[in-house]
Amino acid sequence: MAATAIGIFRLNADAWVRGFLAIAVLYLVTSAFTLAKVIRDRQEAGQIASRVDQTRMEKLLSEHDPFEKP
Repeated sequence: MAATAIGIFRLNADAWVRGFLAIAVLYLVTSAFTLAKVIRDRQEAGQIASRVDQTRMEKLLSEHDPFEKP
């Protein structure tokens, strides 16, 4: 990001063009962070659901007695 900022600053263009490019870079960076957070949150939610299902299965298996007569 620093290299991009230096490149935009040193660009031989009008100030409004450099400003537009700077805002576009900021938009891209914030979008990338937001996307990464959404993907991480979805992955963590899937892991939590998997853990709950695994805990239920372990509880059922621990309570099951194969030698018990009905």
